[in-house]
Amino acid sequence: MRSRERRWGRAGACLATFCAWALLGPAASVAGATSVAVSPLNGTPDASPDSQISFLGVPAGQISNVSVTGSRTGRHSGRLVAYATAAGASFLVSHPFSQGESVTASALVGPKGHGRTVHTSFTVERFANYRVTPGPPLQLSGHGNEQVFQSQPTLRPPIVRVTANYPGTAPGDIFLTPTHGYGQTGNMILDPQGRLVWFHPVPKGDDATDFQVETYRGQPVLVWWEGLVPERLGVGFGRNEIVDTSYRPVATVNAGNGYQADLHDFQLSPSGSAFVTAYSLISADLSSVGGPHNGIVQDAIVQEIDIPTGLVMFEWHAYGHVALQDSYSTVPRYSNEPFDYFHLNSISLDPWGDGNFIISSRNTWAAYEIDHITGATLWRLGGRHSSFKMGPGTGTAWQHDVRWQPDRTVTIFDNGAVPKVHSESRVIRERIDWAHRSVQLVGRYTGHILSGSQGNSQVLANGNSFVGWGETPFLTEYSPTGQILFSARFPVPGQSYRAYRFPWNATPASRPSIAVKAGAGNAATVYASWNGATGVSAWRVLAGSAPETLAAVGGAPSAGFETAIPVLTPATSFAVQALGSEGQVLATSAVRPR
Repeated sequence: MRSRERRWGRAGACLATFCAWALLGPAASVAGATSVAVSPLNGTPDASPDSQISFLGVPAGQISNVSVTGSRTGRHSGRLVAYATAAGASFLVSHPFSQGESVTASALVGPKGHGRTVHTSFTVERFANYRVTPGPPLQLSGHGNEQVFQSQPTLRPPIVRVTANYPGTAPGDIFLTPTHGYGQTGNMILDPQGRLVWFHPVPKGDDATDFQVETYRGQPVLVWWEGLVPERLGVGFGRNEIVDTSYRPVATVNAGNGYQADLHDFQLSPSGSAFVTAYSLISADLSSVGGPHNGIVQDAIVQEIDIPTGLVMFEWHAYGHVALQDSYSTVPRYSNEPFDYFHLNSISLDPWGDGNFIISSRNTWAAYEIDHITGATLWRLGGRHSSFKMGPGTGTAWQHDVRWQPDRTVTIFDNGAVPKVHSESRVIRERIDWAHRSVQLVGRYTGHILSGSQGNSQVLANGNSFVGWGETPFLTEYSPTGQILFSARFPVPGQSYRAYRFPWNATPASRPSIAVKAGAGNAATVYASWNGATGVSAWRVLAGSAPETLAAVGGAPSAGFETAIPVLTPATSFAVQALGSEGQVLATSAVRPR
């Protein structure tokens, strides 16, 4: 396995202008087989040396005569492995490509006797001379800003204070990933009153982001990103996790082709594949934008991953599709500073099911509609070269979380900073007028907050909007008319990359937890909790002189994450039972001594 510096340091030739192949798409190079996507895409200037050749859109049994040749490494042998979630297969080459070389790949696709040739040509990156270092962990403690539980002493999530909770909020629990502040970093679920339901701390030094409910194989699952956020880069190197409604692992989804999954987005498709973000650091000539000849570009990558096999089905790079000159980001003066010219931060699949998707680029102030077959940019929303006339209030700056909505409007979390461009961050909703190639503003929410990074807006089933303010530790739910129905905050300087509200029902695979605190004489207080359980209505306390002689001695309605139950008994052994809404026993804890 390569060292981290080699795996994260990427290279490639500079394309300073928007390439003709990106405008026209590589369809011409696939001999009319426009329904077959071949990755790395034709013209990619910085493909990984570990790239597989991906053929998406034709059954694996109809792919033959695969030929892969590097300008330095020569002819590559390999094997085809089929995808589990879609028609297609990846050709896994027997040895890596060489840095800087040109590669051509072709195959015969289609039914026997009716096949046609598809092919792609790309350049392999050159590793950038950059050492990735972890950012300093910031985890504060004390000052009454952490939650403390007797029955779960290893959990120390930050306190979340609900400041408004009015009728009309959407049903569901609240999902966030507190970090960079008081308490532990991790995944947090709160009930509608703001009380803890589930907390999953990540290892110290790691971060968690984009924690939400999605659907996988027809079932609700929790998904999130977990990993390292290096100093100064503003991206992540880690993996994506999927767990079921008992919090058991379903899958770990990694980026492919030698990359590591980035923190910015993780979207499951209806077919069961996953769209992930990734980043690479590549050597590039930045003189066209006033930078050094031997500079470094921080390239942004979208991959579609076949979850069961881990194979890459599709791969798109910003570098080579979007010009360096389109960026509003400052060009570094020195050759050892990466130019984060694009900064991809969201992926949203088209609601009409054509397989295409829209992505958000923070640093070009634009969103891009990407063809899922050719990788071509079909149109741009905002930025220096918008495909549409932008109506009043529709332009964005340093934005995040561009999302298609079912009514085919687009929602955007418009940060407006940093550097400061707007006086406050806002959530906007826009409609594209296709006939007149224009964009109109149809909705706007503000919270008198200026958030320099992160943030999102979720349109809920009842029409409300749930907003996470990213770098600033606030959560807000708005009615369709802009009335604040719910708001909460956690201690400064904490932040949560995004925040959501989802219906969630879960029964943990783990047992309930118990702690016993002895009082005077026969008095004791029993503490009961069950991390992640959503269906506990009450608790029953069992006690006896030995584990095998336990009997009910008390109980209490559930009081949130942890319930304290006073009992009066000389017993020396205790357990608790979690009870459902009809008094049924859901689970029983281990036995604990007095």
